[in-house]
Amino acid sequence: MKMQRAILGMSQTRLGEALGITFQQIQKYEKGINRVGASRLSRIAEVLGVSISYFFEDSRPARADAPPSGTDHDLMSFLSTPEGVELNRAFARSADARLRRQLASLVTAIATTDNLKAPVVGR
Repeated sequence: MKMQRAILGMSQTRLGEALGITFQQIQKYEKGINRVGASRLSRIAEVLGVSISYFFEDSRPARADAPPSGTDHDLMSFLSTPEGVELNRAFARSADARLRRQLASLVTAIATTDNLKAPVVGR
């Protein structure tokens, strides 16, 4: 819910108003403090412009070749940040598939290089 709301640039307040509930209740749903009933989830999907199945896409059993769940959590956390949303919007606006592949390769290379740099301890 949080990621789709962020992609749309919708505040918790605006989503809450559309649903007739407070932004605090939206926070509780997004943090997993409160459960979302089926009818409320259906309405949230409608407001966010997704099918209700959107919220269940990651609930399939993990495959042997799937990344560890911590990786999935890290990815979802990044995608819900302002930078993650901005990067994905800009990436999606590019119609050039070759350029998108090159950008993905560049970011992968940067991340790999960054991960290889070990912190210097005791200096």
